[in-house]
Amino acid sequence: MALLNGPSVPINGERLLQRITELAEIGKIEGTNGCSRLAFSDADREGRDLVVTWMRDLGLTVTIDAVGNVIASTHVEGASGAVMAGSHIDTVGTGGRYDGNLGVLAGLEVIEAAIAMGVELKRPLAIAFFSNEEGSRYPPDMMGSLAYAGGMSVEAVLEVEGKDGTVVGEELERIGYRGTAPCPGVVPHAFVELHIEQGPVLDNEDIQIGIVEGVQGISWTELVLVGQSNHAGTTPMSLRKDPMRVAAEVVTAVRSIATEMGGTQVATVGSLHLHPNLVNVVPASATMTVDLRNTDEALLQQAEEELHNCVAVFAKDEGLKVETRSLARFEPVEFDSRVVEQIEELAQQTGLSTKRMPSGAGHDAQMMARICPTGMIFVPSLDGISHNPAEHTDERDLIAGTQLLSDTMLALTEVDW
Repeated sequence: MALLNGPSVPINGERLLQRITELAEIGKIEGTNGCSRLAFSDADREGRDLVVTWMRDLGLTVTIDAVGNVIASTHVEGASGAVMAGSHIDTVGTGGRYDGNLGVLAGLEVIEAAIAMGVELKRPLAIAFFSNEEGSRYPPDMMGSLAYAGGMSVEAVLEVEGKDGTVVGEELERIGYRGTAPCPGVVPHAFVELHIEQGPVLDNEDIQIGIVEGVQGISWTELVLVGQSNHAGTTPMSLRKDPMRVAAEVVTAVRSIATEMGGTQVATVGSLHLHPNLVNVVPASATMTVDLRNTDEALLQQAEEELHNCVAVFAKDEGLKVETRSLARFEPVEFDSRVVEQIEELAQQTGLSTKRMPSGAGHDAQMMARICPTGMIFVPSLDGISHNPAEHTDERDLIAGTQLLSDTMLALTEVDW
């Protein structure tokens, strides 16, 4: 696709930064720059209310669907198929102020700048924030955008039980965000997500913009290792059925799988809980999670098979029972080459340094790629830190990324696929 240029609309960097600061005050983690707004919590409701207020202040048409996704759009007479930006405003329990939030507030800034300049567009502009992208309280992650794209039914979403025993549908009702708009949602003309990298590559290489070509496949598995609780002092080692021993072996095996496969394969044990979790008791059970990711579906399947084979061998040797549950499973995604090239050419045209790269984290854009041409823009994360109150991106990078988002969205309003 040849480079297209839409109307030139300079964004207001000061307004963007002020909104990021204001949103970060909701759920603020005292003594840090971070915030905690778990999906469908009171803090999430307050954040939603603030962003929706900003949307309505611009005269946008705001809709809320049955799983709490919020879409705000301009109107162009006789035109359909909006160019949409979006991300999420929920956070992990100890999150930063940019993850997800930047993409939403940058999209809002693009629309406000275009309205302020009286730009006449061929297609509407839209901004979305999707429910429960993080998956920290309710599995799976990217839940809202998955439902929007038709990959998970509304009924299934509303029945999901969280780690705290709450249920999605009940919490949506409680916070007032179980809407009536159709889900799956209206298919956009194109979708573009601006996001911090959440990794060290751009920062280490002093590159301003990541041109994201796709997203790694993700496999989340929960393992429950069931042994026999017993006295720590009187039970001979040879007679134990110790789930912690097997859990430790699984942790080591998970690391070995990733290092031996190499390439883009990564593997993480992120959660481990023992019961009864007492100093002088051999545990009765160990519950743990394994996160496997790869840009290649065949290699991701290989990693999954190696994991399950290792678990089976370790458990048999210790005399344990194993219960396995898939928490999330998404294949790798390639973004639309036309959108990728458009972003890259616009960035280079304005003198920004760029690098093509995959995303190691999951994003709403990978779900939207199922239904429309989609691309992503990364800006650097200082030292690669994210999901941490210390998460930081320089103001100049936030503004440069938002300006590139504006240029891209406006250019895509001129495209007929």
